[in-house]
Amino acid sequence: MLSELDESSAQLYSLIGLFYSSISQLGDFQKVIADQCPDPYRQLLAHSSHMTVTVERFHHQSVDVQVLQSHVAGPHYQRKILLRLKEDGRAVQFGIVRLTLGLLSQAVQAQILSERVPLGRVLIENEVLRQVRLQSFWQVKCGDELASAFETQTGMFTYGRTAL
Repeated sequence: MLSELDESSAQLYSLIGLFYSSISQLGDFQKVIADQCPDPYRQLLAHSSHMTVTVERFHHQSVDVQVLQSHVAGPHYQRKILLRLKEDGRAVQFGIVRLTLGLLSQAVQAQILSERVPLGRVLIENEVLRQVRLQSFWQVKCGDELASAFETQTGMFTYGRTAL
């Protein structure tokens, strides 16, 4: 049986592996507890809501989704995204998601597959998958792609989470 660290790492590696051949292409990940995440990261990550709502509330404005890459593999839809502020287009969240499409209505599937609306907004407006279950928190040393997305330097630190 895997230890808690191994299970959470396996979940992280599985998600990142959907789009990267090596986790280091995205960054170096260190598991942390919520209290080790400095504000505003802790405020943005340590909750059981969809990130779309939390990010919009924090920045006092709506966000748009930019789908960087996506594909359907069997019953799963997978996408790599940035959430960008509507006012200035600044990236405020990077994410990778994997969903089982068959658990959702055809109408919800169509909205998600259109790739025009942030996932959290689609799910909330359609009153499905409303509860988010936190898995782990991560300190991330940005690799080139992540640093570029956030317009920062490679090697800078940010924080993230895995959730179901």
